[in-house]
Amino acid sequence: MDPIEAIKGIFLHAGATWVLWFLGLLSIASLVVMVERWLLLRRRGGDLRRLAEAVAAHLERGDRAGALAELGRSQAVAAAIAAAGLRLADRGAAAAEYAMRSAAALERQTLSRGLGFLGTLGNNAPFIGLFGTVIGVIGAFEELGHATPGHGGGVGAASQVASQAVMSSIAEALVATAVGILVALPAVAAHNALQRRISGLVGGSEVLSSLILAYLAGDERGEAR
Repeated sequence: MDPIEAIKGIFLHAGATWVLWFLGLLSIASLVVMVERWLLLRRRGGDLRRLAEAVAAHLERGDRAGALAELGRSQAVAAAIAAAGLRLADRGAAAAEYAMRSAAALERQTLSRGLGFLGTLGNNAPFIGLFGTVIGVIGAFEELGHATPGHGGGVGAASQVASQAVMSSIAEALVATAVGILVALPAVAAHNALQRRISGLVGGSEVLSSLILAYLAGDERGEAR
């Protein structure tokens, strides 16, 4: 059997409807990821100004344990990163800085979970829709090939009916491409927005990490005298 005819038979038998269902499932999955990540990032924000003032007050008194407890009560990304450095404060400012860099990398990796799916969906959903359109167009031309106009005066009428059927099939097939684009646009927008939010949260950790390093550097200079 001709491989092309076999593949065409599979496509014609399956149709393009399953592509629309598949895109629908992907759209629901992307919506779940968007909402879950947005809620997580919202929770991991926090008031950095208030937190920095509270931590500075503890460090001013030399109360590192109190500062660490203050950071532990916050769900902010910056608090988790600063706490990692403060735990190694006894080993010096350099060790604390490296610890905070490591914590920042881990936090970014945790916060970015699921964003790869959104990026992949945004890039490939239009192609999935186009695949459905191609299947629909194959079916449309198959209908045109099987059209058998009658004799005499019925030829024009039969051709018109066949053309209308083909155009209708192609119009329906193009719906798959439109749905693919419709699924891709929110995924791309959410991916970019969440990435910016993550960068802002991790970048905001500089507020606390620089503050802690400043106090640790001051303590080291005081001990060196």
